[in-house]
Amino acid sequence: MFNPSLIGLLGFILGAIGVFGWSLILILPWRPASTYEQMEPKQSAHSASNLNDVTVLIPARNEAEYIRHTLETVYIQGTGLKIIVVDDQSTDQTAQLARANGARVISGTAPPAGWSGKLWALEQGLREVRTAYTLLLDADIALSPGIIAALLDKVTKEQCALVSIMAEPPLSNLVERSLMPAFIFFFKLLYPFGLTNKPSSSMAAAAGGCILVETQALRAVGAFTSLHNALIDDCTLAAHIKHAGNKIWLGLSHSVRSQRGYPGLETVWEMVSRTAYTQLNYSLPLLVLCTVIMVSMFWFGPFVFLLLPDDQKAYMLCAAAWLAMYLAYRPTLVYFHRSPIWVFALPVIGMLYLAMTWTSAIRYWRGERARWKDRRYESKTDY
Repeated sequence: MFNPSLIGLLGFILGAIGVFGWSLILILPWRPASTYEQMEPKQSAHSASNLNDVTVLIPARNEAEYIRHTLETVYIQGTGLKIIVVDDQSTDQTAQLARANGARVISGTAPPAGWSGKLWALEQGLREVRTAYTLLLDADIALSPGIIAALLDKVTKEQCALVSIMAEPPLSNLVERSLMPAFIFFFKLLYPFGLTNKPSSSMAAAAGGCILVETQALRAVGAFTSLHNALIDDCTLAAHIKHAGNKIWLGLSHSVRSQRGYPGLETVWEMVSRTAYTQLNYSLPLLVLCTVIMVSMFWFGPFVFLLLPDDQKAYMLCAAAWLAMYLAYRPTLVYFHRSPIWVFALPVIGMLYLAMTWTSAIRYWRGERARWKDRRYESKTDY
């Protein structure tokens, strides 16, 4: 039989760990929960911007649903842009639509052994780039007028070799409104933007949907050959660029938007489980530690009174957990114009993301490193 007092003590300890975790997020000097790192185009931005130093490089595999609108939003950015779409063996009308909308289309070949499809497509496209800057843009990203000029201004004035924007996710249904702001929140906790943007920190991250990079700096670190089998290719690229002595910057913007919706829970599940265990470096101890921390922060902290119903300290612990959790999540809710009431869904949302992480781990243990765009990746990458 379990000792009730021992269970209560264990619950209280885990609850205290949860409160400590939320409080730590709030007091860390690099403010991992903040949304301070933002970029929006200047109000005066218009299509007269001279962008002849930029080539937009778009890898596309079966993106007929999005490629037309993506290209339309690129063309309104300014004059002189070069646009290359690498058709990654699409079986739909992606290539035809890209050509019809004025892009130069390269017919990509099958990725060699050990390469991810996206990186092989980018490698083929980079061979044709002759400009000082390359904008790596996903085929489902829509841009507001002036954002490329703002990116270029950031790169040149602050002497950054790489500037990246975390695209705003769609928020049109219940699944998206509940899970996608939390996805950005968790990403920022895992890869704090404040540390990423600090030259003296070894932390490096990027968001692969929209990356403006100096072409010379990209080639100097071996371009995509140096990370050809990385599944978290954006953060790996950022690490290579930063560790070569360059400055990088990562932020949020309402002017870079993902068109790819998530109509159901299973689509988010697939997206997260594709790389979740990779982010833990395929480490079982880290997975267990992550599980303990998340269970403590999302359940034992806010709900320890269920184990200790008559203990005043338990109620105080719960109140502290809810307050700290709200204060940590509030900047994300404000940024995405969400109601504060969404904080009460965070314990369930957190456990869903933990389950997705375990799904990723289980698939890896079964021999499948990842799956994406009808391709399976089974060999482990060394980072």
